[in-house]
Amino acid sequence: MNDYTKYLASRVTAGGLSRREFMGRAMAAGVTLTLADKLFTEGAMAAEPKRGGHLKLGLEGGAATDSKDPAKFLSQVMFCIGRCWGDMLVESHPLTGAAVPSLAESWEPSKDAATWTFKIRKGVKFHNGKDLTIDDVVATLKRHTDAKSESGALGVVKSIKEIKADGDNLVLTLTEGNADLPLLLTDYHLVIQPNGGYDDPLASIGTGPYKMVSFEPGVRATFERNKDDWRTDRGFVDSVEIICMNDATARIAALSSGQVHYINRVDPKTVDLLKRAPNVEILATAGRGHYVFIMHCDKAPFDNNDLRLALKYAMDRETMVKKILGGYGKVGNDFPINSTYALFPEGIEQRAYDPDKAAFHYKKSGHSGSVLLRTSEVAFPGAVDAAVLYQESCKKAGINIEVKREPGDGYWTNVWNVQPFSTSYWGGRPTQDQMYSTAYLSTADWNDTRFKRPDFDKLLLQARSELDEAKRKELYRAMAMMVRDEGGVILPMFNDFVNASTKQVKGYVHDIGNDMSNGYVATRVWLDA
Repeated sequence: MNDYTKYLASRVTAGGLSRREFMGRAMAAGVTLTLADKLFTEGAMAAEPKRGGHLKLGLEGGAATDSKDPAKFLSQVMFCIGRCWGDMLVESHPLTGAAVPSLAESWEPSKDAATWTFKIRKGVKFHNGKDLTIDDVVATLKRHTDAKSESGALGVVKSIKEIKADGDNLVLTLTEGNADLPLLLTDYHLVIQPNGGYDDPLASIGTGPYKMVSFEPGVRATFERNKDDWRTDRGFVDSVEIICMNDATARIAALSSGQVHYINRVDPKTVDLLKRAPNVEILATAGRGHYVFIMHCDKAPFDNNDLRLALKYAMDRETMVKKILGGYGKVGNDFPINSTYALFPEGIEQRAYDPDKAAFHYKKSGHSGSVLLRTSEVAFPGAVDAAVLYQESCKKAGINIEVKREPGDGYWTNVWNVQPFSTSYWGGRPTQDQMYSTAYLSTADWNDTRFKRPDFDKLLLQARSELDEAKRKELYRAMAMMVRDEGGVILPMFNDFVNASTKQVKGYVHDIGNDMSNGYVATRVWLDA
């Protein structure tokens, strides 16, 4: 039984897949009819999920500037909100990260992987009662590939040069071959909307398990169950309430007292305290998320690579993982890829804390005076403490870091991707190509380090269309080295996603794709009173 089939069986156990759905998906994955029937029966007998109830999530990451337009989703809160009401064409397997069907039930590439044909699922209705059509899919992708939409997915879909319908199928023609295309379409901005969202991108009408009832940006969002959902393995509660709680203390108090069922962004320093609560469960998931200190390569003094190297060598990564993550994570190496990715570039020397090397490069840079670092608790759990810890490690290299604590509300619009040196986080992406295309390609809207290198772009495009895995791995290694040694990202640690719930919450899926069960927490869990 492969990993995907194990996952399907777990969803039967978790309560959801009908026999017909399970048998179809399992047999498509190569499982025999007899074995599929046995697995379904065993899974169905293992547990019975409970439907009903009102699920309350207390989440960090909301702001008054949040937009309901999926193209402009920025925060953790909007990430989770979008998963409640919308679907993408493709999803990623929570255990392996492989592409699995969603609104596209199957796909087929051309031999050079430059043309892809997707079979769009029939019998799916939008929340407004309208049938999902191929025209809605085409319009959605066209809107996100238009620079005017300001879509966060623009960097990963820009290579699509033609989007068209062929009967009920979607045909995408790329500027070059891309073996990862199905996984690129899992990007959380690419929610399929009626007429692609052209009529009203803020309507929050999708095909997901919940319908939006109300939305107050930076405050809360409420949902009711979609009784016409095309899937039966999700949407177990009657209603969902997502409450924005940017204060960590408030989140912990709300969970401990039972005011909410689930919280995100648990500071590892508070884990031991939370564990003492009899009705609380810690949910820690290893994945691709990483905490970063980002420098704009095109702004002084960070346009000097010796200064950037000095600041990288002045980072005490081991201490960061121990004190900031409480051991819930691993050290980073100044490039955004870890071993959970396919074709991970092995053999790259781990950068260690070296005050002498930092002092050498700092002197060589010719810079003098303090370096201003902006931070906020919303950047990542413990971000302010991390900035102060970094300030101390820099002192040993003769580098003076001035830490400025910014307000949480508006941090993602006024500081991140605006100010030249700040703390931030990335949840990771399904593929190396997508991670680099989103944040390091010269033309990417979210290139938050302003790393703009034609030679890097060329390597990225070569790797994207390279079908020989050995050659592709070498290209990815060269890209990693370039970002590590010349880029503007200081990546001290890959974090585990540390969240918590009451013990009423059942069916939680640990998903390597991203935080909060890859944003699907509200759609996957149920309540056991």
